[in-house]
Amino acid sequence: MMQHGRLIAVSMGPGDPGLITRHAWEQLSRPDTIWTYPIRSLKKESYALSIAQRAGLQMPEQHQALLFPMTHDTEILAKHWLRAAQQVQQMLEGGRDVLFLVEGDASTYASYIYLGRTLKAIAPHLQTQVIAGVNAFNAACATLQIPLSEQDDTIAIVPAAYGTSAIARMLRDFDTLVLMKVKPLLDDILNLLEAHDIAQHARFIEKAGAPEERIVHDVLSLRGEKVNYLSLMIVRNPHRQRGEMVRGCKKKTQEPVLEN
Repeated sequence: MMQHGRLIAVSMGPGDPGLITRHAWEQLSRPDTIWTYPIRSLKKESYALSIAQRAGLQMPEQHQALLFPMTHDTEILAKHWLRAAQQVQQMLEGGRDVLFLVEGDASTYASYIYLGRTLKAIAPHLQTQVIAGVNAFNAACATLQIPLSEQDDTIAIVPAAYGTSAIARMLRDFDTLVLMKVKPLLDDILNLLEAHDIAQHARFIEKAGAPEERIVHDVLSLRGEKVNYLSLMIVRNPHRQRGEMVRGCKKKTQEPVLEN
C-alpha cells in the first residue's frame, strides 16, 4: 500500500528571512516535497512565497498556489477552502509531503487553519503537522524595542474589524492592545486613540521585517493614508485602572474531617 504524505504548515515569520526557524528551514530545504502557498487573488503574488524566495530557498519542481480570496462571504470562503483542501488531498494521496507556506505563524489568523480543518473533515485518514513561527507583533516589538508585556500586564490581540466600540471597551481591561489589520478602520482608530489621550503610546508597523517595512511613531500623522493590508498597531494604555492582585501562593486551609 502506498504511504500517504503529510500536510505540513510551515510558518515563515512575518517577512524577514532570518526569522524562519531552523525546523521550518529544514522542511523547506527538502527536494522531495510539494510547496503550496496562499494567494488572495489570481492577480496577486503570494507574500509567504516571497519570503522563501528572498531567503534564497530553492522552490521544488512541483508547487501550487491555493486561492484564499479576501471576502467575508462565508459561502464563497467555504467553497475555496474545500477546493484547496481537495487539491492538497490529491497531492498527499500521491505519496508526497505537501508544505503549506504561511506568513507569520500558522496558528494565528492564518489561512492554514481553514485548510487544515477542511482537509481533516474530508480526509480524516491524512496527517497534518504545524511548525510554529514568529508572529508579526512579536517581530514588531523587537524592531521597536518595546515590550509586548511586562510584569503583570494584560494583552489583547484584536482584529481591528471589531470596531472602535469594542476597542474602547478593551482599553479598560488590557494594558496592551495589538490591533491587527487596521487598514479599513485606520482613521476611526486614530480618532479613538486621540480621544483617550493615548495616541502617543501607540506605534504603527507595516509589513514587519520585509524590505518595505515602515514604522510610524507619530500615528496621528497617518490620517487619511491608505496603508498596506499587512499593518498592525501596538497600543499601550498607561491610564488603565488595575484591581488588586493576589500575590504569592494562597495559604492552604485544612479540610474538615468528617466523622462517621
